[in-house]
Amino acid sequence: MTKNELKKYVEALIAAPSCCPEAKDAGEKYLAALGTEEEAAAGKNLLAELEMDITTIDDLLAMLGSDAGKQFFGEEKAAAMTVHAEEIKAAGAKYCDCPACAAAEVILNNRDVVLA
Repeated sequence: MTKNELKKYVEALIAAPSCCPEAKDAGEKYLAALGTEEEAAAGKNLLAELEMDITTIDDLLAMLGSDAGKQFFGEEKAAAMTVHAEEIKAAGAKYCDCPACAAAEVILNNRDVVLA
């Protein structure tokens, strides 16, 4: 993957409704730093933030089954999301597949490009 290709995933991360403010900020700072002497530090910061923020499939399932998850999403949506999460886990997924986590997984899997 090239930096230009990776940039699209950072942009997708930032645009994702499920992206937390901290990851959005780290992504924006990384994009602003591309091609500058600040790029390496911004890249390290982005990777560190995404490592903290990406949701494992097991954490997602635990949250969806909790009272807080049912309150946040509503019982019906939490149940539907649980079915989906169990399906993707059975297919081998390690992480939530919401737009933010999906982009974060690609970015983290290409850390060598971020740090190059």
